[in-house]
Parts: sequence; C-alpha cells; structure tokens
Amino acid sequence: MRRVLVAVLACFASVAGASAETVAIRAGHVVTDAAQPARGPSTIMIIDGRITAIGAADMPVPTGAKVVDLSGKTVLPGLIDAHVHLAFGPEPWYAGLAPKRTAEYAVATGLHNALLTARAGFTTVRELGGDKRATIAVRDAVHDGLAPGPRILTSGPQLSIIGGHGDDTVGISPDLGDALDAVHPQVGVCTGAEGCAAATRAIAKLGVDVIKFHATGGVLDDGAKGLEQHFTDAEMKSICDTAHRLGLKVAAHAHGARGIEAAVRAGVDSIEHGTYADAADIKLMKAHGTYFVATLMAFEGLKARVGKHFYTDNVEAKANQTLREVGKALHAAYVAGVPIALGTDAGVYEHGRNGEEVALMVSEGGMTPRDALIAATSGGATLLGIDRDTGTLAVGKSADLIAVDGDPQSDPALLAHVKYVMVMGHEIAMH
Repeated sequence: MRRVLVAVLACFASVAGASAETVAIRAGHVVTDAAQPARGPSTIMIIDGRITAIGAADMPVPTGAKVVDLSGKTVLPGLIDAHVHLAFGPEPWYAGLAPKRTAEYAVATGLHNALLTARAGFTTVRELGGDKRATIAVRDAVHDGLAPGPRILTSGPQLSIIGGHGDDTVGISPDLGDALDAVHPQVGVCTGAEGCAAATRAIAKLGVDVIKFHATGGVLDDGAKGLEQHFTDAEMKSICDTAHRLGLKVAAHAHGARGIEAAVRAGVDSIEHGTYADAADIKLMKAHGTYFVATLMAFEGLKARVGKHFYTDNVEAKANQTLREVGKALHAAYVAGVPIALGTDAGVYEHGRNGEEVALMVSEGGMTPRDALIAATSGGATLLGIDRDTGTLAVGKSADLIAVDGDPQSDPALLAHVKYVMVMGHEIAMH
C-alpha cells in the first residue's frame, strides 16, 4: 500500500511539472471536518496548493518536499468570516470623508487588514460593503498573488434606500452631498422596484461575487430613522430576483424583526446581524433555509466605545439599544435549527480579532463548541457556495488550513490564538 501511495504522489508531481511545490505537514491531530472526531497523528500532502493525500504520521514524503512540523498541534480547516469590511476601521463611517480616505487609500487599508485577518486564521472572507473600486482591487490583488491574504469574495458597494443606512450623503451639507453625487454617484442608492433592479445590475457589472442590501436601518449611520424596515417588500424582491437571475447570492443587513421577515420572504440567502429576530422570523428562516450570520464581535466594538463621546448621539442611542439583545436571536435560531455561518462585521472592531467570534457564539449564543466550529468552517463555505473547494480538508480541495494548540472542538478560545496558517497552499503565518 505504501509503495502505491509513493507512486501516486510521484505521479502528481510529474503531472504538475518541475515547478510543482510539494509540502508535507506532520500534524499531531487533524480535524478534517468540524462535524467529525479528530484523527490522530497524520500527514497532509499538498502539491501546488491542493491536498493530494491525508495519511498516517509516517507516510513517505517525496524527495525535495518541504516538511512542516506541526506534530504538537491540531490542524483543521481554515476559518471563514462571512461578514467583513476590510477597508473600514472602527472610526465612525463619516470619517471616510477625510481627504486621505480615497479609493486608493482604501486599497492600501484593505490589503493591510486582509493580511491581519489571514494571520488570525481566516483563510476565506466575504467583504460586504465598501468602495466599488477598492474592494474589487483588494480581492484581485490577493487572488493574483500580488499581496498575501485570505480568499476574498466581495459585494462591492451595498444597496441602500435614498437617505438610509449606506447613503453616504446623510448627515452632511446638502450642497456637499449634491456635489459628491455629481462627481461620484452612489451606484447602490436606489428607489422603486425597477430602480433597484437597475442598481443591482450595475453592481453585478462591476464583477462582484455577492449582492448586499440594507433591509433595515443601521446602528452606525448618524440618522434617526431607526432599525426597522427600509426597502419596501417589492424593492427587496426585485433585488433578490435580479441577483439570483445573474447567479449571485444575496445578503441582507437586517436588525428589526419586520425588516428581517420581509427580507426572508423576498428570498435573501443570509440575514446579517438579525438583532431583533423574533419567533416568526426564526420559523420563516428555518422554512426557507436562510442562513443566519450574527456578527457578535460587532457588539464588542460597540461596548468598547459607547459612553466615551466616540459616537454621535443618534449612534450612541442605537448602540445602547442593540447591546441589550446580544446573542438572543442567535440562540433562538440555533435551537430552531436555522443554518448558521460565522461572521464578525470586522471593521466595527479592530481587524485581526475575528477568531473571538467563535467563543462568543458559545457564551452568548448558546452553541456548542463543535457547532460553532462547524459554522466557522463548513457552514461558511456552504453559504458562500465554495464548499467544493474549502471548509473541510479532503483530497482535491484547496490547502486552506490552520493549526492550534489543544482541541478546538472543545475549546473555542484556542481559535483566537492560531499558530499556523496556510491559504491555498501558501504559508501566511507561523507563530
């Protein structure tokens, strides 16, 4: 059997050509699938970024292969964050109007935060909202190997009602707002079913991977329009139908219960935040198979800043309102069997702390450590539509993996202290 395996590995190397990079990872334990028990000492063979074998600890290694000794650690699939903002930081959104906050600066910021996120153990992220040029440039630069980082899927700019969460001209001088719109029109601000269909198509034309819209108001915009439904039922359905016809999934920022309900009925693939999801919402999400992305780390960002004159009065009031609801909706969704994926809203808190979300899903959302890890790996991969390539470790899949001390299936805190990261066969970090 061993001779056959060596022959198979040699064949892979021959097919890949002389430039093929072969890596052998010697692991103390391997979690190939968060839903399954960990294996004991094992070897993972990787050729040109793809897993070619997962075998015994003493499995033969081809001559010239790079050997990575993780024999004292547990290797598992790379983590997936389904909700990040790589070009944003915790400062209020309107700080983006400062002179240096250009699209070019957003690219630099995005690449910096992409590396921080990868080093934290996240091998895939979904960017949900940012500059229409910067987010795509960051995604493509990382994909093309110009900069290190995780696999990135992006929505580009998000869709918003006129004057709602996501309309960047809210709260500034009308004259300045008119001037900004004249020079740099907001492609995602729309009204009416036809107008929103057109805006969805315009965003899709940019080459995005997913469509995001704001079904309700938001906490961090300096408006007093509340956290309930913004787009009409017809507008939401138009967005979802248009995106799905174009082969794109749809994520809905949604806080208020009736806004969540309307978004689910419209056909969204995931509810982001879902702060005030009630029993009717949970039942509907379960029936539709709608994913829930709770972004509990966003509340950690709020907690660190409320009462410190960091936010405006409107934002402060909404922040305090939502902080009373942390984890309640996630727990209800989990008990009901709603599909769950990890998302953090990175940018509302400091980038690089994404791994803390897993422990919060356990302590605040009542999930078991095993199920929280599933949400952070295969759950995210399924939501993003990339489960054939990542989310679990298997022959033929991308070499997206991390290593931690101890047992991550029982201790979620370990995922905030990742010791090794590989993204698509490229080593990102070894601590």
